[in-house]
Amino acid sequence: MDFFQSQESLTTIEWALRAVIAFFFLVIVARIMGQRAISQLRLLDFVMALVIGNIIAHPLSDEQLGLKGSITTTIVLLVLYLICIYCILKWPAVRKLVNASPILIIKDGEIIYKGLKKARISIDVLLEELRQDKVEDVSKVALALWEPEGKLSVFLHPKYMPVTPEIYQMEIEPFDYPRTIIKEGKIDIQELKQINKEEGWIVQRIEKSYRTDVNNVLLATIDQKDNLKVFLYK
Repeated sequence: MDFFQSQESLTTIEWALRAVIAFFFLVIVARIMGQRAISQLRLLDFVMALVIGNIIAHPLSDEQLGLKGSITTTIVLLVLYLICIYCILKWPAVRKLVNASPILIIKDGEIIYKGLKKARISIDVLLEELRQDKVEDVSKVALALWEPEGKLSVFLHPKYMPVTPEIYQMEIEPFDYPRTIIKEGKIDIQELKQINKEEGWIVQRIEKSYRTDVNNVLLATIDQKDNLKVFLYK
């Protein structure tokens, strides 16, 4: 494995092997770092992503840099990252030091200009974030906070909140998540077994109700009441 070490030149195959190893190594690193680093790019996560990206990128473009050193450095950084995450979870003081507090942007329908400056966002960005939350009027907002990961959390005044069955104390049926039994023309036998159905049953339902065969079904779902919903290729 000479391609791990620094070389005067590398063959095409050796370059390819470096790229393959680096790719799977980064996948493993991301897996160990967990969902937190992928879904929420906070300060610590951003630093790790930036540093690891640079460490791995250079050996993939410069044959005089060995891949072994980059992998070793990344492993050390990964261990430090996991230690920091443990400290953040265990000690609130460390958490406050690493994770910034949310910034007040809107309160009782009024925009807090100091909050905008502190968060370093413009009015245009604020309005865009509100539109993404289906809020067209700032005066409807009771509270809006700019979160450390760069997202706006919006809370409407109670009179503007959507009406829910709970408000009228209405009885509703339990949540029923439909099962996917056909996807892209293929029947999921395991799902059928869990609802005590056979393959012939779904084939007959498709032919009788939609006058087509399973191969033409893009998606088919069924709920606990045997309500079948079918989406055909169009």
